[in-house]
Amino acid sequence: MFQGASSLSLDAKGRLSVPTRHRDVLAATASGQLTITKHPHGCLMVFPRPEWEKFRERIAHMPMSAQWLKRIFLGSAMDVEMDGTGRVLVSPELRQAAGLARDAMLLGMGSHFELWDKDTYDAKEAEAIQAGMTQAFEELVF
Repeated sequence: MFQGASSLSLDAKGRLSVPTRHRDVLAATASGQLTITKHPHGCLMVFPRPEWEKFRERIAHMPMSAQWLKRIFLGSAMDVEMDGTGRVLVSPELRQAAGLARDAMLLGMGSHFELWDKDTYDAKEAEAIQAGMTQAFEELVF
């Protein structure tokens, strides 16, 4: 189960270093093999390969009315592998889709991660708080 946020920087080649706290788990559960794909909200989803395979099956069985979701998730998916130093290459196409240049946020979302451009994430988080996320939280917790 992945959770927590990490502020990261992509290098000039578009590689990011997977945080140390996640590397061992990814090596043990996925042999360092990941799949990165687009998310409709403007970020990228990063899956350990076994979790991707489960997600891919669910998407593949969606009805024809969800064809665009299939295109977004399956059509943009790229398989990557962590290198010996725990880095993964994010393709230029996926970096462009998520507006990733240098500063990024990696968020553990349970079975997968979300990878955001830091400025975009900060703006969307502020927008969500402003739109009443606090009330929804209070209803959930209290």
